[in-house]
Amino acid sequence: MNSDMADNRRISMPANLLILLLLLSAILAACAIAPTEATMGHSQRIVYVHVSVAWMGLAGFPFMAVAGFLYLRNRNLTWDHWAQAAGEMGWICCSLTLITGSLWAHEAWGAWWTWDPRLTTAFVLWVIYSGYLIVGRSLEDPHHRARIGAVLAIVGALEVPLVLFATRLFRGIHPRSPEAEPIMLAVLLVSVVGFSAFFATLMVFRKQQFSAEHRLARIEQEIDAEQASFMR
Repeated sequence: MNSDMADNRRISMPANLLILLLLLSAILAACAIAPTEATMGHSQRIVYVHVSVAWMGLAGFPFMAVAGFLYLRNRNLTWDHWAQAAGEMGWICCSLTLITGSLWAHEAWGAWWTWDPRLTTAFVLWVIYSGYLIVGRSLEDPHHRARIGAVLAIVGALEVPLVLFATRLFRGIHPRSPEAEPIMLAVLLVSVVGFSAFFATLMVFRKQQFSAEHRLARIEQEIDAEQASFMR
């Protein structure tokens, strides 16, 4: 077992270094390589982070819904651990989306927040993420928590298309897909890849932590049961 753990560390170290390099490349590209936008100036660089975390915030719930469906079918808590990890990363990314969006809106529209359809649906998505996390912390029984979480994940996944198509379905001031120079699109792609790899790695680590906590809880239960039977 120790040799397997050592092998995993040797394998994960280069992968972690590569992911760190991707993240640093994304930050460098957004700050130094991307040209300064003529209208908004350096404030426009927020978009590279905003779009990257927004994509991860949107991707979280479909991933959680699939994991929740697989749990409901197999009753395997491993899928719930994946869903919980994705829920935490999705909440972080959705929160960063709202924060960076507010910073951009203040520079572009002169207001920190407007109830634009895209902003409103994104806020609703954040509320569902928050509800999912609250439920996960308030229920002790893992299978009960997994069942409720799976339902909330499916509800959140149904909200994602509304966020994506809000600018097309409803009248608002949020830009749809503004034109950009090729170098800007290239930097945006690098940013999306870098931030996606970073948060995906955090999700994997968090899932492993959930699984380890579950195994530890089962061991403690078995020890308590053996002690109780011995006392009898």
